[in-house]
Formats: sequence, C-alpha cells, structure tokens
Amino acid sequence: MAPSSRSFWTVPSKRLAGAATVALLLGLTPLLSGTSAASAARPTPCSSDPTARLSSVPSPETVLGFPLGAGQQRVVTNDEVRTYLGAVDRASNRVVTGVMTTSVLGQPLPYAVVSNERHVRPAALREIADDVRDLRDPRRTSARTAARTAKDSPAIVWVTANVHGGEKSGADAALKTLYELAAGLSCAVAQRNDNLVTIIVPTQNPDGRDATRRQNEFGFDLNRDWFARTQQETDGKLELLRRYPPQVFIDAHEMGGRQYFFPPNADPIHHEIAGEAVDWINRIGEANKAGFGFNGACGETVTTECYFNYDTYDMFFMGYGDTVPTTGFGAAGMTYEKGSASAVADRVQQQFHTQWSTLGWAAANKREVLDGYFDIWTDALAQGRAGTLEPNEVVQPSNEVQFPVPDLTIRSYFLLPDRQLADVRQLVERLRRMDVEVYEVQKATRVPTARVFGGRSATNVTVPKGAYWIPMDQPQKHWIQAVMGEDPHVPFPYFYDVSSWSNPLLMGINTIYTGDKVRPNAKLVRAISGGRAGAAWPWGSYTYPLDSAAAAELTFGLLGRGVPLLRDLTTGTVAIPAAKVNRTVDELARRLGVTLTPGGRPAGTHLDLPDVGLFQGTGISTTSGSHGEARYVLGKRWGLALKPVTTADINDNTEAFTGRTVLLVPDGSSATGGLTAAGQANLRAWIAQGHTYVGLRNEGTRVARAAGLTSTTEKTKPADYLVIGSHLRVDVDRDSPVALGRPAEDFEFNNSDPILTPSSTGTNVLSYPTGDTFWANGYTVGAETLKGTAAVVDEPTGAGRAVLFAFNPLFRAYNENGLHLVANALLYPSNAPAARRTPGTDAARASAAAAPVTPDLGGGWRPITIQVAAGDLARTRAIVERFTTDARTSAKNGSAYVVIPNPQGLQADEHPFARDLVRALREARVPLRSVVA
Repeated sequence: MAPSSRSFWTVPSKRLAGAATVALLLGLTPLLSGTSAASAARPTPCSSDPTARLSSVPSPETVLGFPLGAGQQRVVTNDEVRTYLGAVDRASNRVVTGVMTTSVLGQPLPYAVVSNERHVRPAALREIADDVRDLRDPRRTSARTAARTAKDSPAIVWVTANVHGGEKSGADAALKTLYELAAGLSCAVAQRNDNLVTIIVPTQNPDGRDATRRQNEFGFDLNRDWFARTQQETDGKLELLRRYPPQVFIDAHEMGGRQYFFPPNADPIHHEIAGEAVDWINRIGEANKAGFGFNGACGETVTTECYFNYDTYDMFFMGYGDTVPTTGFGAAGMTYEKGSASAVADRVQQQFHTQWSTLGWAAANKREVLDGYFDIWTDALAQGRAGTLEPNEVVQPSNEVQFPVPDLTIRSYFLLPDRQLADVRQLVERLRRMDVEVYEVQKATRVPTARVFGGRSATNVTVPKGAYWIPMDQPQKHWIQAVMGEDPHVPFPYFYDVSSWSNPLLMGINTIYTGDKVRPNAKLVRAISGGRAGAAWPWGSYTYPLDSAAAAELTFGLLGRGVPLLRDLTTGTVAIPAAKVNRTVDELARRLGVTLTPGGRPAGTHLDLPDVGLFQGTGISTTSGSHGEARYVLGKRWGLALKPVTTADINDNTEAFTGRTVLLVPDGSSATGGLTAAGQANLRAWIAQGHTYVGLRNEGTRVARAAGLTSTTEKTKPADYLVIGSHLRVDVDRDSPVALGRPAEDFEFNNSDPILTPSSTGTNVLSYPTGDTFWANGYTVGAETLKGTAAVVDEPTGAGRAVLFAFNPLFRAYNENGLHLVANALLYPSNAPAARRTPGTDAARASAAAAPVTPDLGGGWRPITIQVAAGDLARTRAIVERFTTDARTSAKNGSAYVVIPNPQGLQADEHPFARDLVRALREARVPLRSVVA
C-alpha cells in the first residue's frame, strides 16, 4: 500500500505585503477564503510592453549598485546574493524565500519561490506541490484527477546554479531571472508566473563560491554527490526537491572557452531515463536556440559567443544535477555550460537567455508536460509489474547503440541480512529518502530463480525473515534500477565519469534480484531498526558486529565519547559494558542502524581511539581528492581530531609526526612525498614502534615503497587497458585484522588504479581472483590484467605495519566496504601477531624501492584515453598534436590508443582542451571507438 505524500510539507514564512502589493491584490479578495489553486488558475492581466515593471520591486542596480547581464563588470558575492533575495522578498507578493540548508562553513543556501500572487500563498503553494506529488503515484491518483491537475495547476521548474563554486555566472543570471519574474508586468512574465512555480537556488556551493573553487569545503565535487548525498549541501537540496518535485530542472555551470552548451546531450544516456523527459530536454534545446541571440550556433567560422549541442555532457552517471532530477523525479534535467573566458556581462546574459527561454517553453507547454509527467510514473508502474527494463538508446545522430540492455526480467530486489546489516539498513534509508518503498520480510520466503550480485545465479533461494524487499512494482522503478542495478548497461563507450555505481556493490552487501512473481509476507519500512534489542544485566554487555561502515562510525563515535569498547579479534564483535549504554548511545546506534544485542560479561581486546596524522606534504592537494575525503569521513563523520603532518615533520622527526599513532597518506602526485633518506628511516622506525601507516592509491603506496615498507611493485598497464570506475570481485584473506568482519569474497571499486603485484613480505588482504571467479561490471577492457594482483596489502615492520590500498577506499565517501577496511586499519590491534618484526629493509623491499616509478598519467583521477581504428592513428595524432605534444600512442588488436596525461586529475568539464579535442576529431570524421575523459 502506498504511503501518503500529503503530510510532507513545510512552507516558508511570508511577510506582510507592502502598500503597492496590497493595491494589486484588491481584486483578488475572494481567493483569501480558501479557494483552491486549481480553481484560481485564470490569466493575470498583463501589459503589451515587455519593459513594464513594478517600481516597488527593487532592481539589481538599486540594491547591488550595478546591472546583471549587459553592462555587468563583476560577479555577485554571497552576501549580495542573500541581500538581493531578501530585498525582492520584502517587496514582492509573488515571492517567498527560505533556506534549504547550510554549507560546511555554516553559510545559508537560500532559495526563492516565485509565481503569481495567488500561487505563493501558503495554502495554495501547499496544494500545488501536493497535486504534483500525487501525479507521481498513479495508484492513488486517477487519470481524471491527473488530467484536471494538468489543466488547472502550474508546473514546477527549478533554476539552480553554482554547484561548482568557481562557476559563478549562473547564480547572477538566476537573480536577474528572479527580478524579471517578481517585477515584470508583461504578458511573457504573466504567462510564466501563471503556468509555473519557479524555485530559484542561486548558489548550491557558497563556500566554493567564496574560494573560487570547484569543490565544497571538504573538497567534494557536489555535482557527483547526488545519489549518495554525503554532503549537507546536497542532502538539503534533495529534501527541498522532494517537497517541490520538478518537471524541469536547470543546472547552470561554466566550462572553458567562450562558447555555450545546452542539450541535446552527448551519449550515453542512462536507459532508465524516461522518453518523455528526453523529448522535453530536446525540445527545450530548440527553444534555447531560438532565444540564445549573440552569434547563434557555433560553426567553422563562428567560434565564440555561440552555442553547441550533442557534445561532452552526457546523462549517464547518477551523481549529476541533470540525471538525478530526470531519473529520480521525472524532470527534464538541463545542464547549461557557459565558457568562462567570456566577459562577465556576456556570461551572465547568455545564462539568463537560456533560463528565460526554458521557463517560456515550460510555461507554454505546461499542460502537456504535466500530462506526460503522470505518464512517466504510470509507465514505470507497468514496467515494474512486468519486470521490464527500458532499452538502451542514443541521441546523437552519428552514434549507434553498441551495447543493448540484456534480456533481463527484474521484479524484485532483496537485501539479505546475513552480514553488513547496518550498511544494509543505511541503503534502505537512502532509498526511502528518494521515496522508494522498502519492505522488511516478516516470514522466510522462497525465490525459485535468482541472480546473485557478482554475476552468479541460484535456484530455490530462501530469503530469511529480516531481509529487505524492494519490489519494482512501484512508481520509483526507474530510480531503483538506476542505483540498484548490478550493471548500468552503458549503450555507447563514452565516459565523462565512472561506469558503475551499483549501491549494493559499493556497500559490499549480499543482494539478489529475481524476475519471479513473489509476494513475501513483508511490512513497509517506516524507520530503520537499530539500538538496544533488549535489556542486559547491569554486569553484562551489549554487543554488535563491527562489519560495516555504519558500525565503524558508531565505534569511533563511542570511543570519542569515552565509552570503553572490547573487540573479539576472531569474530569482529564489539562489546560495550551495559552500564555505559545510555540513551545517547542507544539513539546513536539506532540512527546508524546498528543493533545492540544483550550479552554476558564484556570480553575481548580493548579498542583505543587512534591519534591520526593526515599527511599534507609534497604532492598532496588539500582542497580536493582523498585528503578532503579523509577530512570528511575521518574528521566529520567519525569525529577523529586529525592533525596535519608535513614532509618536514617526517624528515625532521618532529612531535607533530612522532606523537601520532596512525599516519594516513592520501592519494597525490609525488612518488616520495618529498621524504629524504633520513625521513624514510624516521618513517620505518616510527612504524616499528607499533604504529600504523595507511597509504591510499598512487602516492600512498609509492611513498611506502620508496621508504622500503613493501615488496609490491606496480605492473605496467597494457595499451588497451580500461577500468573506468568499475566493481570487481576480490578474494579476502581474513587472517589480517584489516579484513575483520568482511566476507571471504567481496567487491571493490577500481577507477584505473595502480596495479600492484602481490606482496611477498606481508599479507595480501584483498586480491583479484586468478580463476573463473574473476568478475567485473561496468565498462572494462583488458581487466584480466588484474588477475592475481593485490588490492590491499598489510605489511608488518617491527611492531607496526603499513596498510596499502591500491584504490581509494574513501572515494566520494560512498565506497562503504572500503570505509570499513580503513576503520579496521585505524583500529589495528597493537597485540596482533606480526609476520615480520625486523625494522630494517630486506632484499625484496629494497628491490621494490629501486624499481622504476610508473608514470602517474591520471593524477587523482585518470588520463584521457581515445580509441580509434589503427588505420586512423596518423590523422588522429595530427589532430591531437594541435592541442598537446605529451600524448602517448600505441596499437593493439586493430585499434590505436591515444593517452593524454592528466597530471592534475581534472574532470572532463574542467580540462582545458578535452572537449575541443573530441569535437575536432568528430568534425574531422574520425570514428571514435571509445572516449574516456
């Protein structure tokens, strides 16, 4: 039975209108008695003069001291954004404002709701949002009711900008759009306000805007955080989206150059994006062409202040500001990108033109859009009931589907409760907060045929009581498949980001799916379980398995509060003295989904709160990548007081280094971290005293190798090797405490990471299988090179150890099984038996230290790789050389590969020439077999 959406509501407060506004309301008095928004849908009187505006609403010049768009000399500050929103709110009865959340540094993220004065009254606004939300559930909304809503109610359009802090022009344009909607008296304005409720969020990243930095304060790219919503800026935005579900969503960005992008998009487009939304996106693109002005379409002779389509910006990964509004909310998600090399005035004016044209199209087509919006959810229900997936399609005229969606029937997913239960519950909560209905199984049920995540199948599977059932027969079928699917089934090998983000694989939880028609005895989950499962004796304990990222967060939270903990080093179970479990502890466990089970007298090895030093020496970026991810995961979520450790601290053996019990070295660009021979000796001696070194990906593993801490070396990647953010099965050596609580087989996320040979002097905690159990999802070429190599090694030295991760376990803070492994490394027991006690460097480690350093072509991300036919290599190389002389070329099996180093680890949309290079190759009619940007 579908849960009601009507109670999900909060309305921003609206202050009393000014005298001029009251005068405009005199003819509308009957609406104050509670008339519905639908019956109030009549045209607003308007002027034929497009420049007519209310003098009572302050213009940008009045408040800011300069115009927005034409004539603008500088961008607006955060303070000015908030000041102008407040000024318009106070003056206009068409506007209400609120704060959707705060940033990491505590800055508010304000928004404005603008429409005609009838729509923005609290009761009317509540009814409009309720009606639109009801369109998303055809089980309780009849076709007749939906048609009436489409006829009488406005559609909801979002205008957002500045998710990347340095990309500022969209925010300024959003303020200009707000002014025109709030003050304009023309019929164009009236049409938009009568037919739309527009939500304006000028800046999604105020901390990044202040710093002129792409990322937020924790170094996260907020336009990759949408499905995981780890950052508070993203989380608050999604809650506001659930309150006001959009039919059109604008996400305004900037890029390099002096051109402008708006859809149609580049391929690939995720197969679960509804056809209606794609159609709207493409038609809005046509409206933008008509309204763009400036130099029109880009071409051979027109290269600046012009627009282009079908290039660079895909709709595949479920972390973007277009894919998530489109897949999760049924909207036309519109990415707009303006070249940052243009003058401020041109950047803002062009952003305004596309915003205004988009609103015009949505207003003119709102009834059709709302009818189609209802159809999206109706079709999703029918598909979920039948277990059918949407097919792969392409939108670029020159492309063809290379990889169709396989013939699969999926009617249900089951999350099994046998392990990592707290992370299972966190996934349940993540789904629920996107309006997915999840049920807890009350009685064991049999599934005749099932597919087990990891490429296996099974028959007559017993799903136990306590498992979680996610039926596809519900409105959010598209979103369920988009984030739960074992593989995203890319149609075309162009990759702007990662090729897999399957949530069960990221969490390493036991999951099956089936096409069978099963209806288990199950209860709708309204809150996740956790906390005390009963009463323990005063002398007894409460126990929980430390086998998940959520349980790790609980552990560090308790240690930080001074709660004594003991861990069984065989089972991984943690015991808390019963007398220490108060209401605060119980509520923390409940929030994290960790069940506290009454037990006997506490027993095990004492856990100590680690004193973690975070390396920020040579080669480390402190504003992005795994350094920021460490500050967020270990610092904010786990509550650890991270201390900075520099290269000089290690070289000089200062207290800042020697006083720590753990040193975490993030990914970076240096092979040595700047350590001298003395510094490397200091590092070895510090570890031998019983301390732990944790090294991540390139720099983290290479600094350890250079210091003689490991016998692993890096394998050279073959010419055709492509592992683009994919999941792979790994074997787990559970003899190492790093693996405590993990299953014998697990999954790890690989994004073109270093390939490590197995260690001969330590434990290969995670390694890629050599036989038939090897498995990868997403898009990979030559992944077999990984067979038998190590993903995590545990290298003892003296009484301590170095734990080395070939991948980044903190990646975007959504690789939960990796987070658990990091927690185990930080909590490594001091009395664990070591396979090696000699603090010196033996021959194997000395040989590894002396091996040539593999070039780091991708920085903290990956290089640009372009695959063409071998016969096209010469002309491809000639075009590439117009942009760079650093490219490396090779050929294999009839294909040629051009690899362009990306030492700063830049994303495709911030790279200085990646987009222009790909376009130049296409204009030269070079067939591209794959592009990895």
